[in-house]
Amino acid sequence: MQQDRLRNPHPWTYEIPVAILLLLVLVTVLGIHTGRAVANLAAGAGWAWPPTTELFSSLPGLLSGDAGAGLSDPGVVASPRSLRVWVVATQGLNLIVCLTLSALAFRAWGPGRLRGMANRTQAAALLGLPRLRKHRAIIRPDLYGNATR
Repeated sequence: MQQDRLRNPHPWTYEIPVAILLLLVLVTVLGIHTGRAVANLAAGAGWAWPPTTELFSSLPGLLSGDAGAGLSDPGVVASPRSLRVWVVATQGLNLIVCLTLSALAFRAWGPGRLRGMANRTQAAALLGLPRLRKHRAIIRPDLYGNATR
């Protein structure tokens, strides 16, 4: 019923899905580099982050197991196995965070959201309990309407 009362005048076009896709690609790339940085930190090399020009060009080396790919002075780096474990762990954490944020966004702005309805706490703060009880027949006529029906 709420869907019929309010029409969205703006059609869905390609911009929103492309923005979401680009955001997911960026989160994936940054997650891979974060996994490498944590693997190198665990190996005793310290936290190392590549220059921004190397974020995408160092991905093939990272995915093949080279923990020093894209770093200006790699020094001691993590083993390929440690690198893969930490990259998978950070990507798993990224996946959980992205799914949680997507569920919250879908609940807040998705097609099934409540439009213009206050919850109990908001209504009580605005109206107060005595006023709600006084006007309950108007607010919920299906429950508290006159008895002469």
